[in-house]
Amino acid sequence: MNPVISVMQKGFACYRKALVVMLISLSLVACSSSKDPELALIYSPAAKHQAPDRNPIIIIPGILGSKLVDRQSGTVLWGAFDVKFANPNNPDDLRLLALPIPTDGDQLPVEKGQIEPDGVLDRIKFRILGIPVQLQAYANILSTLGAGGYRDESLGLMGQIDYGSNHFTCFQFDYDWRLDNAANAKRLHEFIVKKRVEIQRQHKEIYGIENSDVKFDIAAHSMGALLTRYFLRYGSQELTEEAPPELTWEGAKYVERVIIIAPPNAGSIEALDHLINGQHIGRPVLPFYPAALLGTYPSLYQLMPRNRHQRVFWNQDTSRPVADIYDPDLWQKMHWGLGSPEQDDILATLMPDVDDPLLRLAYARRLQSRLLKRATLFHAALDRPGNPPESLELFLVSGDAEPTPATLTIESKTGKVKILSKEPGDGVVLRQSSLLDERTGGEWQPRLRSPLKFEQVLFLPNDHLGLTKSKTFRDNVLYWLLEKPRLSR
Repeated sequence: MNPVISVMQKGFACYRKALVVMLISLSLVACSSSKDPELALIYSPAAKHQAPDRNPIIIIPGILGSKLVDRQSGTVLWGAFDVKFANPNNPDDLRLLALPIPTDGDQLPVEKGQIEPDGVLDRIKFRILGIPVQLQAYANILSTLGAGGYRDESLGLMGQIDYGSNHFTCFQFDYDWRLDNAANAKRLHEFIVKKRVEIQRQHKEIYGIENSDVKFDIAAHSMGALLTRYFLRYGSQELTEEAPPELTWEGAKYVERVIIIAPPNAGSIEALDHLINGQHIGRPVLPFYPAALLGTYPSLYQLMPRNRHQRVFWNQDTSRPVADIYDPDLWQKMHWGLGSPEQDDILATLMPDVDDPLLRLAYARRLQSRLLKRATLFHAALDRPGNPPESLELFLVSGDAEPTPATLTIESKTGKVKILSKEPGDGVVLRQSSLLDERTGGEWQPRLRSPLKFEQVLFLPNDHLGLTKSKTFRDNVLYWLLEKPRLSR
């Protein structure tokens, strides 16, 4: 959840104190003499082993982790703030950023034809006082895999690295993170099937192997872990209101080892807060994203916490949990988010052909209700009991040292919400959420109770995206991918 934003918000506090101090600090960090594992030396033999029995890997970012562009105008919706980008304070840009609010039926919003993902966001660029500043996003994961000898398709095609005649073994799955996670899981299925055919062709040309049994490994961060888990369970199956998808583990046929990093398996209280209040990204440099804009994104509702874990309370009274935070009537009664009359200026911009404010509100509330129900279906699909195939191995990387929003309180008379308490996590996702610890909200017991079966868990004292910068992370991930014995071999 919110990988880039988490890093940016912490950085901006320093920028406001003094830009010069920040630049000096960055220089000192770059010159730090702390020891790093010699990854290139440690994993050199394994990195050089390029054979059919070595799985290619797919990188899947979280929400905000893929660059989005308008191919007609060249506007960057998300991913760079030092060039022309979509500013939600501009009406035309606001309409680009939002998913459409249906006025002619009860369908889900879908991506607009001219908006498309344009690569995994390895860095984010913006300007402060005219000075260009750059923050790392997924560059750390890519550099780690590079040390392991993986040949990244995107870097190769852009000409950043010359791999010669060697075929690609690392693929970046970019996607429109505003959309429904089940729909993006279907796109992931299509992506994997396509890449599998390409690799099979390479294996035939290089090794003479016909129809090789290609398996992939996956490294998924934050929300990317949720769409990965849906794909593993259901493959390309649709998520419908009429009947739940059949638990076939269709996607697991293509995957052997999965590393999920900071996954909001039990949701994030920040997602609920942002849907209600909107989100100020990097104040005061970057713009405010209003609740009615964020409320058009199906994915954000699917990051909300589960009712059973009792994370939301009335009037700061922890003995009064809210029974159902997905109840559309509750959202309308509290005047929350997309369905708030106070958001009419945003709704008027998003629905310029609808003159009646009451009709605009009715359309917005109908969509909000649909997306809340959709999130409930998505969670039920992820939480359905079922044993994965023995060949599928799941690894978890989680933060557990950053104070992380854990509970929310609602003022019953006004509908206003605020963070009530914090617990250990990575600043965005709780340790409990990463583990999907079912002791929360129920009877405590000394041993973890989770429906997820982890081959190994790595806890790190880093923030949401900082996990991927950790020396320990880099070392362990390469060991898991390159040297740790596999069940199938």
